[in-house]
Amino acid sequence: MAISAPIYAEPVTQPAAAQTRAMSEGVVRKIDAANGKITLRHGPIANLDMPPMSMVFRVQPPELLDGLKVGDRVTFHAEDIDGAYTVTAIQVAP
Repeated sequence: MAISAPIYAEPVTQPAAAQTRAMSEGVVRKIDAANGKITLRHGPIANLDMPPMSMVFRVQPPELLDGLKVGDRVTFHAEDIDGAYTVTAIQVAP
C-alpha cells in the first residue's frame, strides 16, 4: 500500500467563471430602475459576439443599478439568460 504525502494547503484561485468573465465598456443612456433595465451605448461585447450599438439590457440583480446615473462611463458584463441580454456586473469606469 502506497502512502501519499499529506496536503497541507491548496493554492488560492478564483472560480473559473471569474477568470473568464469578459468585461465590456459603455455609457449609460437611460436607467429604468422600476423594471430593472438599463440602456447602454456600448462597444463590442465579445462573449455575445455583438458589435457596438445602443440597446436595453435587463439587470440582475436590480440593485446593480444603485448609484449609477445617465452619462456614467461603465464597464460591465452581459450574458444571454433565457433569451434576454442581461447585465450581471457593472461598475463606473475609473
